[in-house]
Amino acid sequence: MRYKDASLYKKVRISEVCDVFDGPHATPKKTMHGPIYLGIDSITDDGRINPAGFNHLSPDDYKLWTKRVIPQENDVVFTYEATIGRYALIPKDFYGCLGRRIGLVRAKDDRINPRWLLYYFLSPEWQRFINSRIVIGSTVNRIPIRSFPDYEINLPSRSAQDQITAILGSIDDLIEKNTQINDNLQQQAFALFDRLLTQAEGRLCCLSEIAELNPKRQLSKGSIARCIDMAQLSTSGAFPSGWKMKPYNGGMRFSNGDTIIARITPCLENGKTAFIDFLDESEVAFGSTEYIVIASRGVYPAEYFYCLARYPAFVDYAVKNMNGSSGRQRVSADILSKYLLPQLPEEEIASFTNTVSSLFQTMRRNSLENIHLTALRDALLPKLMSGEIDVSNVTL
Repeated sequence: MRYKDASLYKKVRISEVCDVFDGPHATPKKTMHGPIYLGIDSITDDGRINPAGFNHLSPDDYKLWTKRVIPQENDVVFTYEATIGRYALIPKDFYGCLGRRIGLVRAKDDRINPRWLLYYFLSPEWQRFINSRIVIGSTVNRIPIRSFPDYEINLPSRSAQDQITAILGSIDDLIEKNTQINDNLQQQAFALFDRLLTQAEGRLCCLSEIAELNPKRQLSKGSIARCIDMAQLSTSGAFPSGWKMKPYNGGMRFSNGDTIIARITPCLENGKTAFIDFLDESEVAFGSTEYIVIASRGVYPAEYFYCLARYPAFVDYAVKNMNGSSGRQRVSADILSKYLLPQLPEEEIASFTNTVSSLFQTMRRNSLENIHLTALRDALLPKLMSGEIDVSNVTL
């Protein structure tokens, strides 16, 4: 990385400005509540802490697992084994410990803006560097954690760090605000759905009576279409992180109003799900053969089936009915079609529809805005970190 003005930065080893810590090399017994145990799934590819990936441990185990280090606000945590190159900042009021295959970087003093350091680690050039240091193992690949303190970074002046962080941080703050709004709206929808089911007094019906599973969608082989990979499905939200345009050569097909869920372990247990409401009119997209597609038969709103796909009792039913060899278990669409639900009166369906449709429209707008903001941040990040965009004259 080269800045236009070489006086703005200097090359330093990480150990000169930061302390590096390793997490424990074992896994504690999981509990339902208690201190957070950070694992690989707790850190997203785009630099965020993911609550959906949290596990918990007992207070007694917490004492053992924090002998090396207790994570503090603005520490940078990172993955160095199996899944390599994820980084995130520890948030305020975090109560937890490092998990297996998780390292931690802590600034020694105010020479480092921790959020700038996070952006540095997320930059393409650092990612290329760290990938060049991967050691291929017999079971998993890794970055030697003992070597990490000796790696060098290009450190700009603190003022330049603050300016870069202000630019990128303003974008990330907007993304985070939209995400929080969407989380709140989704919880409102889930609460309405739960109330519908718990208060229902009608006869029971199979899911197949009110929804079509894996409906036929026309898409010609070789035609360029939107593809949503499993990695792009959220474990907690309705909207995927993105998509690619590519030739269709097989896979599950879906259109607006469909809900797609992962049917294979561990993606099903992790909640890989999406609500499709962002395609063009009559557009058909596709994705993994490991998806199950749920489409309304017309009486119930499409949003109802997304709420169902995230309903704990439904997920538990799906997981308990998986078949196959260990590590490759799947649930079938036929099994899901037999899931029993209370049949709802028309007036209750109409009331639910009127409320949730507006919630999902707002979630859709916020999610599309976040995709555009993410693309802007990703375009600016390497230019700011390399000095291609000179921030020396920027006034905060």
